[in-house]
Amino acid sequence: MIGGVPVNLPLRTEDEALMALALDEAAACAERGEVPVGAVVVSADGVVLARGRNRREEDKDPTAHAEIMALRAAAAAIGSWRLLGCTLVVTLEPCAMCAGAVVLSRVSRLVLGAWDPKAGAAGSTRDIVRDARLNHRVDVRGGVLEVESAALLRSFFATRR
Repeated sequence: MIGGVPVNLPLRTEDEALMALALDEAAACAERGEVPVGAVVVSADGVVLARGRNRREEDKDPTAHAEIMALRAAAAAIGSWRLLGCTLVVTLEPCAMCAGAVVLSRVSRLVLGAWDPKAGAAGSTRDIVRDARLNHRVDVRGGVLEVESAALLRSFFATRR
């Protein structure tokens, strides 16, 4: 169980195991009043380099999205802004800002949980991460633990409406 949301076990793939870590981050930030989005950056050899969670309210920073926090920490961990070979795992489809950061950091792969039909920029409203006009494109796998990711968001917003 992550943040009161049941996780379908056993985890069948590495992507699902990593998404469970991202869901842990999301649940932790929900407890602090942040929109529950969590992220994990993993190296090409499967080492977790960084975790991130939304911190916009806490930091009073409009750019403190989970993806940005995780990308910054991963870059610091390896000593380079180039995250070639890395995978970003995030519980919600990245917005335009975060999708741009994914491209600019040269992340090789994006694994996302819930799709965001209102603001998602990795296939829903636009597809920044795979735009052929940009200098880098990202492989995307969506819908990993989608039910759990969406349930956590729904639960969070249900208590605020």
